[in-house]
Amino acid sequence: MHRRSIITLGLLAAGAAVFPQAASAAARGRRWTTIFDGRSLKGWTPVGTANWTLADGAVQADKGNGFLVSDATYGDVEIRAEIWTDEKANSGVFVRATNPAQIGTATGYEFNIFDTRPDPSYGTGGIVDVAKVTTPTKAAGKWNVLEITAVGPHLTFKVNGVTTADGQDAKHAHGRIALQYGTGVVKFRKVQVREL
Repeated sequence: MHRRSIITLGLLAAGAAVFPQAASAAARGRRWTTIFDGRSLKGWTPVGTANWTLADGAVQADKGNGFLVSDATYGDVEIRAEIWTDEKANSGVFVRATNPAQIGTATGYEFNIFDTRPDPSYGTGGIVDVAKVTTPTKAAGKWNVLEITAVGPHLTFKVNGVTTADGQDAKHAHGRIALQYGTGVVKFRKVQVREL
């Protein structure tokens, strides 16, 4: 075989190995879209009894129980959300929720913020019933940045830049995003998505 043919074959093989990364990089080059900006609930529907109110550039609740559910649905997506909670709060972000009227772990994925959960395996930083917390963390009393990635069955969760859970589950391919209020005081300041 000639030297030029060997070099060409080598480059083709290298290109084949790199191409999936290039495709992934192209997907990551897509723009972030702000779907909650702290000023309006346009694009969101309250479900349940939580007393969501807009104040100081955030939406907050401290009574009742419920969700803010996105009007749009998402499949493969990255999500960034800013959240503040007190020590008693039970909150989080549900992703790929298939039934907007009944949000729960049977109909979507719960990326949990719950510092005082009796079983801390799925407390703050866990993906309930999918991936236990690998790096324990607490969220109370400060603004936190949540980073959620759902690509096919692969789900990852980062809290303040640290990966806290990584798992696989193929039950839900697409659905709504839901911001949860369960207990305590919960505030969401910003939510962005980037579809992959």
